Amino acid sequence: MAVLDPQAQALLQQVEQDTHSGASQLALTTLRQLHRYVAEQPAAIQGLEPLLAALAKARPSMVVIGNSVDRLQRALAENLQSAESAIQALIIELESATSQLIAHARALVQHGNTILTHSASSAVLQCLTELARDGVEFSVICTQSSPGFEGHGLATALAHQGVPVTLITDAQVGLFMPRADLVFTGCDCWLADHHFINKSGTLLVALAARHAGTPFWVLADTFRDSPETVESIHLEEMPADELQGPAETGITVRNIYFEPVPDSLVTGRVSEQGVFSFPAGPGR
Repeated sequence: MAVLDPQAQALLQQVEQDTHSGASQLALTTLRQLHRYVAEQPAAIQGLEPLLAALAKARPSMVVIGNSVDRLQRALAENLQSAESAIQALIIELESATSQLIAHARALVQHGNTILTHSASSAVLQCLTELARDGVEFSVICTQSSPGFEGHGLATALAHQGVPVTLITDAQVGLFMPRADLVFTGCDCWLADHHFINKSGTLLVALAARHAGTPFWVLADTFRDSPETVESIHLEEMPADELQGPAETGITVRNIYFEPVPDSLVTGRVSEQGVFSFPAGPGR
């Protein structure tokens, strides 16, 4: 593997170590840093390919990053734009997909609804923030999403918008699900075999929603589409010490951050193309 310069190495490490940002948020941050990188170091453009190759593999469970890099590599290979222009165009495309997705998702929320969510999807946060700013009254139940506790940041951001928030442990999902009118979650990767990947704990949320008869909607633009399957996808595992388990011989601590969820447990998917119900096609 080619040696990366210090700025490129720092960019790569930030992507690898960020366990709190949602997939779109991290992809956009990465693209903006790439744009700054090529703008500040024109001579480094010739060595951009090793950095892009490393970024494509950095977060396998967050396919939006790999797909963004792949689209950028194809644009650069066609030599139709400068690196700066190609990156900027991709940023606009990803932001547009998110905006269109949110427009569709907003229509699923009615005045007075209680929405349950798990982890901290940037698309979910943006959708709920826009609803709050437009005067729609609703409340949110947030799981804390251990061990990273991304739900704490989501709860804080919503509270700053005046949204009533109930923060619960992941283990209380079954208890609180009957109080929710619908579930919104994000998605890190939509697989080719009728599953999607999201933060571990999402499967339990989906099962609780099915048991309670609560609609479960997944916000996932097409940047998340992947040819991978449950059998082939690599699920990222973070350091075991994050769980603060007992240091005893015979105890193996596992900290797998992402898990597959079958779309048979999902009411539907919301993308920039519309609202899709399962097992049928477009719902609106």
